[in-house]
Amino acid sequence: MVTTVSDDYAAIAPWYDRFLEPIDRPLRAKALELCPAVPGQSVLDVGCGTGSHLAEYVDRGAVGTGLDRSPAMLETARRRLAGRASLVLGDATSLPFDSDGFDMVVASLFLHELTPEVRSASLGEMVRVVRPTGTIVVIDYRNGPMRWRGHAWRALSTGIERIAGSDHYRQYRAYLSSGGLPPALPAGLEVSVEKPVSGGNLAIWLLTRTDERTTGKD
Repeated sequence: MVTTVSDDYAAIAPWYDRFLEPIDRPLRAKALELCPAVPGQSVLDVGCGTGSHLAEYVDRGAVGTGLDRSPAMLETARRRLAGRASLVLGDATSLPFDSDGFDMVVASLFLHELTPEVRSASLGEMVRVVRPTGTIVVIDYRNGPMRWRGHAWRALSTGIERIAGSDHYRQYRAYLSSGGLPPALPAGLEVSVEKPVSGGNLAIWLLTRTDERTTGKD
């Protein structure tokens, strides 16, 4: 049984795709170039939101599963996917899936909004549920040198994060000031590819498991 709190995204869900899809779509296309979907592979999208990223994999023949803590976002995802994927209301820090169960795990523009403790626990769970030969694909903000275009995108992103709320904005700032994704990686996970995009404002990371594991959950 899943226990939920108030849905922070209830007001955002109806217009999320309308305003942010033009920004998100090119990122997904680049992620799919780096790590293409394979028909029949199992893909878990953690923080799947409205399901737009998961739909890209399902459209290419993958067996899709999405998890999000927002009922409103999941309702939009259900309309988009129309029964073509399993959608679960749940918590990224305690994924309700078996260990080594997925060929690919995706986390798109999700990790930056978490506290360091929740981010670490969520990444640990992703390590647990991805297969030893699988890949974790992360799209998120990057802390590093940027081109002029990246600075323009960073200004826009900062405005969007402010609009998302004070807590959201606080975690975004803390995420960047702590170095972004690489310092947050737990034992058992390493970067195999880092692809800066949007002038360096964001990056796409392909992460793979090492022989170390941070959890023993079955």
